[in-house]
Amino acid sequence: MNTTEPSPVLNLQNQQKTIEKQNLEIDFLKEQIRLLISQLYCKKSEKRSLEDIPGQMNFFEGSVEEPDIEETTAKITVPEHTRKKSGRKPLPESLPRKEVIHDIPEEQKQCGCGSMLSRIGEEVSEQLDYIPAKLEVIRHIRPKYACKSCEGIETEGATVKIMPAPKQIIPKSIATAALLAHIMIAKFVDAMPFYRQEKQFSRLGYEISRTNMINWAIKLGKILEPLLGLLKQSILSGPLIQMDETHVQVLKEKGRAPTTKSYMWVMRGGVSKDLAIYFEYRPSRSAKVAQELLCNYQGVIQTDGYSGYNFIDHATDKEHVECWAHARRKFDEVLKATGKYQKKKSKSGHADIALNFIGQLYQIEKEAKIEKLSDLEKVKVRQKKSKPVLDAFHAWLKNIENKTPPKGLLGKAVLYTLNRWEQLILYVDHGFIPIDNNLAENAIRPFVIGRKNWLFCDSVAGAIANARLYSLIETAKANQLNPTEYLKTLFEQLPYAENDDQLKQLLPQNCKDITPN
Repeated sequence: MNTTEPSPVLNLQNQQKTIEKQNLEIDFLKEQIRLLISQLYCKKSEKRSLEDIPGQMNFFEGSVEEPDIEETTAKITVPEHTRKKSGRKPLPESLPRKEVIHDIPEEQKQCGCGSMLSRIGEEVSEQLDYIPAKLEVIRHIRPKYACKSCEGIETEGATVKIMPAPKQIIPKSIATAALLAHIMIAKFVDAMPFYRQEKQFSRLGYEISRTNMINWAIKLGKILEPLLGLLKQSILSGPLIQMDETHVQVLKEKGRAPTTKSYMWVMRGGVSKDLAIYFEYRPSRSAKVAQELLCNYQGVIQTDGYSGYNFIDHATDKEHVECWAHARRKFDEVLKATGKYQKKKSKSGHADIALNFIGQLYQIEKEAKIEKLSDLEKVKVRQKKSKPVLDAFHAWLKNIENKTPPKGLLGKAVLYTLNRWEQLILYVDHGFIPIDNNLAENAIRPFVIGRKNWLFCDSVAGAIANARLYSLIETAKANQLNPTEYLKTLFEQLPYAENDDQLKQLLPQNCKDITPN
């Protein structure tokens, strides 16, 4: 039997293909290692200084020296840098002041010639003092009255009269509205777990156990439920909702292991003068949760690239906008993986070019914000300035799409952007849509910071209470209210609210008379 031996040329070609494939895989693995090292040890910020942009490329003038690729570039105008004056910040005039006079002794107020010295002025310096917190007991005294003439005689009406007890947010609790507000702000704003607060109260002279504080938080969560329904309704009635989610661990959840991940979802909506932020606890991150949260909503929804939101693309009553910050992050990871942050003088690459395109889009938005443009004016500016940059960027992405290994970080960044292009550019046609979803991420960040301190929720009831308290506190902050003053006012007035109209007046966006933050 005759056998045909492969030709040496064919063997060489096969070996070369194998080597090329292995080299691509090696490059990919090296890229992943550099990215992981960067995530562990390098700066996390995605901001890029002029030093990070080699050559400070111009988008519409000149070209980048890359083999076999014609690059379209544009110019980024960087505004002048305004340096802040150094020195001590003056103490606010609103703070109360206590005067301490340091005068010379009376015997020194006589001159050597025998005449008395005259006061010609004074030198004043100020220090900031701290008055430690203290606990005090409020005694509610209700005098009782009775008619001695009617004593022992049957008469109509009560013979003893007394003022009704003031209503409390938590009936029969020893905690006042101010104390409850302080405890909740300490945990949900200052990220101080209840066990640390327990030690603080002990130093102040009274032990409030963490168990008591947990029970108070859970009871507040139940009491606040009607108010949170109105808060969510206000978001669903707005033109735009921004969404995000993050994980949380709940130890005691029926049918689930303590280590199982659950999720806190956040919705941010409303207009600039009527903002609302709504947190909701769910045991899952599935698309079903997003569908339930948005089932009665008609409008624009802005999200990150999580596939759980893809159902919005097929809805007839909703529009889906995606986030340019997430697209930018993909190209930023390429720079970190290639060491461009460490080698600032290295030759510009594709990631630099992409980031410059996106940087130009953000510069246009920054200028519009500085000029305080209306939504209609924003649309005109975006059509005139942003659209040409987007068209050039899209053409550039299509040009390099087939020239970049799809498994590499650059290939993934290009595909990520192209696959979401229609959702990414929708903001250009609507002035009320921001360029990214960062406001939703900023809204959920306090929860993430808090989670690093208190680590987990003990029960589902605790997680739900957390969500409701975070909702009100973050909405108060978004509307420039002092969150402590808002919670104190809410806890004092909520027991007297008897209908939805009175409840609506207690939503943070409607409490404009509370001390600003």
